[in-house]
Amino acid sequence: MASLGTPMAVRVGATLRIADHIAAGRRTAAELAEAAGAHTEALDRLLRYLAVRGVLNRDDSGHYTLTSLGEPLREDHPAGIRAWFDIDGAGRGELSFVELLHSVRTGEAAFPVRYGREYWEDLTADPDRVASFNKLLGADVAERAPGVVAGFDWASLGHVVDVGGGDGSLLSELLRANPGLRGTVVDLPETARTAKERFAAAGLGDRADAVAGSFFDPLPPGAGGYVLSLVLHDWDDEPATAILRRCAEAAGPDGSVLVIETVGSGGHTPHTGMDLRMLCVYGAKERGVAEFSALGAAAGLDVVAVHPAGPSVIIELAAAR
Repeated sequence: MASLGTPMAVRVGATLRIADHIAAGRRTAAELAEAAGAHTEALDRLLRYLAVRGVLNRDDSGHYTLTSLGEPLREDHPAGIRAWFDIDGAGRGELSFVELLHSVRTGEAAFPVRYGREYWEDLTADPDRVASFNKLLGADVAERAPGVVAGFDWASLGHVVDVGGGDGSLLSELLRANPGLRGTVVDLPETARTAKERFAAAGLGDRADAVAGSFFDPLPPGAGGYVLSLVLHDWDDEPATAILRRCAEAAGPDGSVLVIETVGSGGHTPHTGMDLRMLCVYGAKERGVAEFSALGAAAGLDVVAVHPAGPSVIIELAAAR
């Protein structure tokens, strides 16, 4: 259970896209090394290791094929896990677990210990990592969107601001399902540009916009609803409260703040693995409804209702009366 060899071997194989190269017809270590830009002999040692672990098959002539265990490492596999293991992309954050001891001793993020700067600073320093992050979030949104769309009367809001809404994936789904709804994404400049392009390509440009900004700064005021989808679990209590406070300011006395998160049955945090990841990467946490309620209260918001939404819940908050 404690050996780091296997998870790192799988992640290196995913980063080098070994499964994709094998699927494209490359079979020997030399062919795969040429395609992956790797050292042939060292790569063959990695491939042999993965074969012993059941990720690959190796025949007597030294040709490699994928096993059923290795197939999901293809980029085009519906499981969508390769990118999460890619050390050059989103998988970079997972290596924070090497510094888990620091987080457990201090309660602080481990990512800065490993990389010398906080996660968000590191992410925004590299456009390729930003693109990788947004692509993965978009895939997650696609899985959650049907439940979110059906879980609330979005049309009643008139105008929705998706705060930290990434590439506009969620807002696009809300607008498609509610023809009278308008929407705005607020995110960092590069991501906001991507969202605008998505809206235009989807024919939603007349109802959707994206503006560059931070959710720690004042938000566009006066919308009917301010959405925080999988945002607050990336932040510790103090910054999470600050984000909610900005949403409350923009929503005013009549608007709603809608927090979309993964919460287990009974309103409790269900996923211990994700909770530990939030600690290591961000110095943050998963929360239950009671904890979100406490954050809301500190920002001047009361919980109005909790709406089931597939694998997520929508926690509806409004200005405290």
